[in-house]
Amino acid sequence: MTSTTPEVETGTAPKNARAILVALILVAGVANINLAVANVALPDIGKALDASSTQLNLIAVGYSLGLAASVLYFGALGDRHGRKRMLVFGMSLSIPASLVAGFAPSVEVLFGARLVGGIAAGLAFPTTLAVITALWSGPRRTRAIAAWSAFGGAISALGPVLSGGLLEVFSWHSVFLVTLPLAVIALVAAWRLVPTDTGDEAAVVDNLGGIVSIVMVGSLVLAINFAPNSDQRLQVYILAAIALVAGAGFVWRQLTVRVPLFDLRIAARRTFWVAAVGGLIVFGTLMGAMFIGQQYMQNVLGYSTLAAGATILPAAAAMVVVAPRSAKLVQSMGSRFTLLSGYAFIVVGLVLAMLTWDEHAHFWHVGLVYVLVGVGVGLAGTPASQSLTGSVPVQRAGMASSMSDLQRDLGGAILQSTLGAILTAGYANQLRDSIAGSPQAAQVSEQTEAALTKSFSSAEVLAERYPQYADDIIGAARDAFVHGDKVAYGAAACIVVVGATVVFFFYPKHDAERAAMAEYAAQRSL
Repeated sequence: MTSTTPEVETGTAPKNARAILVALILVAGVANINLAVANVALPDIGKALDASSTQLNLIAVGYSLGLAASVLYFGALGDRHGRKRMLVFGMSLSIPASLVAGFAPSVEVLFGARLVGGIAAGLAFPTTLAVITALWSGPRRTRAIAAWSAFGGAISALGPVLSGGLLEVFSWHSVFLVTLPLAVIALVAAWRLVPTDTGDEAAVVDNLGGIVSIVMVGSLVLAINFAPNSDQRLQVYILAAIALVAGAGFVWRQLTVRVPLFDLRIAARRTFWVAAVGGLIVFGTLMGAMFIGQQYMQNVLGYSTLAAGATILPAAAAMVVVAPRSAKLVQSMGSRFTLLSGYAFIVVGLVLAMLTWDEHAHFWHVGLVYVLVGVGVGLAGTPASQSLTGSVPVQRAGMASSMSDLQRDLGGAILQSTLGAILTAGYANQLRDSIAGSPQAAQVSEQTEAALTKSFSSAEVLAERYPQYADDIIGAARDAFVHGDKVAYGAAACIVVVGATVVFFFYPKHDAERAAMAEYAAQRSL
């Protein structure tokens, strides 16, 4: 009969573990707030910059695009050159990126600044989980990841509230400056509290694979965003072709290079790839729901920016309460059960939004949906991240943490872009049908129709220009937005169901998962 030491039973943690974990959560908080900070301001940005729905989608997704495109490559660079160095570089770059976004004079400059901010987060954010993976072990690591996930989600939810409060007093520019104080504090905390490491000098980074991965992710997300625009079909085809070729090239490169950036042999483990797909859908759904919801509450329900931002708080509270308990559920019931439980709550929330979110919805309809989605993400977030980090060798912690971040960021970029494209297409098509069926259809010029279908903000500007038709214009725009909103949430529910099916059939059950994790842990100790 073998005995188990207390260290193995409880795991290990570094000296000053709480202070280090707080510093890592602060660094992650900068990225988490910036991911959602633009959503509340989109209606104001649309009016101020005369932005189309596609341009608003790009502004919203720009940060997650930069993060998703760079996170895999930069995670490997962190393994090679030192994780603390990546934290400091990332926080340093995020400060000027926020300043440029805060004073951007055009859609193009704003999108570029958001993209650079995401790249800065790509330097720092994956490193936070890599540090946890390297310094903590066993159940203590699971609890640290649960705290990192819970507070990260809660801080992310605070972004819309802070933005909403600022927009009550200041212009839309202010929302991109809100993270500056936090970035400075996080920079100092990372510099002083996180242990210094020199990286693994023997590690080899696949720089070509990293560049190809950036091209692959960037072209894919841009193609999805431009897809609803009939006048940009050529760009969509070109971008889609680039994404396809880059994807094939990336796979070939990773299979043939001596030291791959993304080890497909490790990624083939069911505890890795199923968890990656599951997390991609979970976090992507959350970001997509927040993206659409903030516009819906202001455009359709007429909420103020502060009230719209505050509706995220129920989701944040649910995540904070549930995430620590999800760690216990993973230990007792396994990741598969915990992931599926989270999926169930998310699907119920999305279906409820599809059925009840119209122009007559009450606050409890909105709050209940966000509570359900928050509970689902709180349950599913921990096992999705834990399964990834437990499936790889410690020396490839950057790969695991990058994939953990990639599942959220790429999921957010793809699903937010997809749901945004569905919303854009549904809104424009419904308005065209309304115009065609109107008795005054012959009096509506092509320019007027183009302005109406460009975005909800453009319809509001048109209503201000023609006050005698304002009620009809706004009414038609609201109906069209609700139609696009329902179609988007229906599509999101279907995507989550597909993800749940993958987890149900392919993720190992509890006993098989424990055996696999024990085998991987033994390999790491060799």
